[in-house]
Amino acid sequence: MVLSDYTYVFVIGTFFAMLDAYNNGANDVANAWATSVSSRSVTYRQAMVFGTIFEMVGAITVGARTAETIKNGIIPNAAFKGDASVQMLAFTCALAGASTWVMWCTRHSAHVSSTYSLISSIAGVGVATVGVHKVQWGWNKGKGLGAIFAGLGMAPAIAAGFGASIFMLIKVVVHMRTNPTRVAVFTAPFFFLVAGTICTLSIVYKGSPKLGLNKKPAWYVAAVTMGTGGGVCILSALFFVPFIYCKVINKDHTLKWYEFLKGPLLFKRPAPVDGQIVVPNYAVVQDDDLPDVSTRPPSFSGSDDPKKGAEDAITPADREKAAVEIENKQLTYKEMVAQGEEKFHAKLRMKRGPLGWAMRTLHNNPMGAGEIYETKNMIILMKRIPAMIVVGALYGLHYDIHAAQSGIHGTPEGTRMERVYANAEKYPNEVEFTYSFIQVLTACTASFAHGANDIGNSVGPWAVIYGAWHTGSAAQAKAPVPLWQLAVLSLTISLGLITYGYNIMKVMGNKITYHSPSRGSSMEMGAAITVLVFSQYSLPVSTSMCITGATVGVGLCNGTLKAVNWQRVGLLVFSWIMTIPVAGTIGGVTMALFLNAPHFK
Repeated sequence: MVLSDYTYVFVIGTFFAMLDAYNNGANDVANAWATSVSSRSVTYRQAMVFGTIFEMVGAITVGARTAETIKNGIIPNAAFKGDASVQMLAFTCALAGASTWVMWCTRHSAHVSSTYSLISSIAGVGVATVGVHKVQWGWNKGKGLGAIFAGLGMAPAIAAGFGASIFMLIKVVVHMRTNPTRVAVFTAPFFFLVAGTICTLSIVYKGSPKLGLNKKPAWYVAAVTMGTGGGVCILSALFFVPFIYCKVINKDHTLKWYEFLKGPLLFKRPAPVDGQIVVPNYAVVQDDDLPDVSTRPPSFSGSDDPKKGAEDAITPADREKAAVEIENKQLTYKEMVAQGEEKFHAKLRMKRGPLGWAMRTLHNNPMGAGEIYETKNMIILMKRIPAMIVVGALYGLHYDIHAAQSGIHGTPEGTRMERVYANAEKYPNEVEFTYSFIQVLTACTASFAHGANDIGNSVGPWAVIYGAWHTGSAAQAKAPVPLWQLAVLSLTISLGLITYGYNIMKVMGNKITYHSPSRGSSMEMGAAITVLVFSQYSLPVSTSMCITGATVGVGLCNGTLKAVNWQRVGLLVFSWIMTIPVAGTIGGVTMALFLNAPHFK
């Protein structure tokens, strides 16, 4: 029977489950895609599209249909004594503790693990519910807190080793050759074989609890894995190599993307007389242009043409005067950051779409003097609220991730990133273009596996809350997960990536070390192998920590410690460590207050 008296607990639990999923997308998924975006293999908008598709497909098609009642066996199953209402309260508090901490970290661009946040919060709830001595602090067959937190140190280090090994293989085989472009083109099938095999193993062991492929015999898994990897290798040899050959070796700029279907026939295609290579520029550079030196941002009120309004508001004399003022004034770090941000916002106000309208509305309608309840401010607020909603939804679509990662020229952060980029070896764009396709494959597979596996972080506690509320009895070892819950939370994860993922991406990727497609694909494959190794030994691990470790490992392949931004790495490690006590305290204190609160009898 439905626990109608505790429907409010279910509603609150649902809210925090969705908030946890939103944070998962904005923090964990954004970090996973930051490597591909930083390498310029995909744009931020493409990452949003691919991330949304593969996260949802992975969660809905092969996502977990059962969730552990007690996440990772941290709290003994008998702790709730069959009381469904206490169980609902416990997991609601756990979700509240985890989502609150991750939301705060995301707001302040601090990358943390959603998995570790939830585990820490559940541990705090366990202490408040059954006491310190009954929480599984030890190894507990790889499911206790000891095993879980051991991965915090081991996973990044192992991922660094795997990522560095793969990149060094690419470096020796391709980058160090006299003609690296030709070698990159004709060795591409081998690296597609490696990527395809790793991606298949990721789906088998991390992303297929419903399919049960990981329970098949070893020969079956080997046949599926090698068959898939071999198939990808053959397809790349038949279609990818001829296409890239024409594009970067024959310099055929007239080649259309769909002509890859011609396969080996492209080798007979005559090279154009005026041949030129048309590939993206993967170089990471710092924008050292002067900030917008206008004395006041352009005003668009009374004009239907944003560009006309900008020209009317800023005269050449104003610009010259402002430039002189900036030269004569030593700007502080905060002023430089504010100027860089204002320059970006001025560009957004020039746009004609909904975001441009919203940015102009906010700029032209600042809150006036006095309290918010003043009549004038209330009217202004009514104008600002719709604009704020539009900005919140669309701001990330236009955010310049690469400029934010490289830092502002002339600031301490900008100087630090200039040093990091200067100590990283640069490779030809034609070579990097080859590996951008491999990185798209690894990124999409990682997103599929994440959606299939890590959706359980949010949907597991929510399924337990729903089951206890709907049936009126405490769940046993496993709780069924309805398909609609998987769909709702996978959509919420995608929403987090789209609307707020930029806040994490801007401090990852190129903020740690110099990125390029050959480096990025090595990082993602190294992280995937690490996850597979831990999965084989039933050790939970954070995908985000693995990709961070692999990023550092590949950065060190430049041969110097200066090629890595160690300040950012230190901040990341500090945020990981602080997750344990903070998330645990929030969850535990909340549970203790509600469970032991005085009340009338």
